[in-house]
Amino acid sequence: MTTEQSAELGTADIERILKLLPHRYPFLLVDRIIEMKGDESCIGIKCVTYNEPQFTGHFPGHPIMPGVLIIEGMTQTAGALCVSALGGNRPGIVYFVSIDNCKFRKPVVPGDRLEYHLKKIRSRRNIWWFHGEAKVDGVVVAEADVGAMLAEM
Repeated sequence: MTTEQSAELGTADIERILKLLPHRYPFLLVDRIIEMKGDESCIGIKCVTYNEPQFTGHFPGHPIMPGVLIIEGMTQTAGALCVSALGGNRPGIVYFVSIDNCKFRKPVVPGDRLEYHLKKIRSRRNIWWFHGEAKVDGVVVAEADVGAMLAEM
């Protein structure tokens, strides 16, 4: 990728995300990507709603977004960025390959607008590692270092 290409900012609405990722409802956990800079960084959005299936059991009367789904949403956002940076030709699958330094700081509840902020740590061949922060109203609610691998099926 040239310096000029990596400096370009891009976005992805839900239609483009569906072209970039193999994930589908109910497991597609990013609704929009509002900023993509090459394969270096991005900001994804997930609008958390009460009618999502995880809230029927996590927890009845006190719905909280499961932390593992927040981290999965971060990784999906990173995967979409990687596929986009490669020209948008979706691979067979995007694997979540690692998670380190994970911390959950505040609960995420229906009605929250969850933002996934990711910055590339490094990449090698078809694997990228990112530092991610999940934020609600500018406050960090979770963070982790995650890895994503693009592979053929």
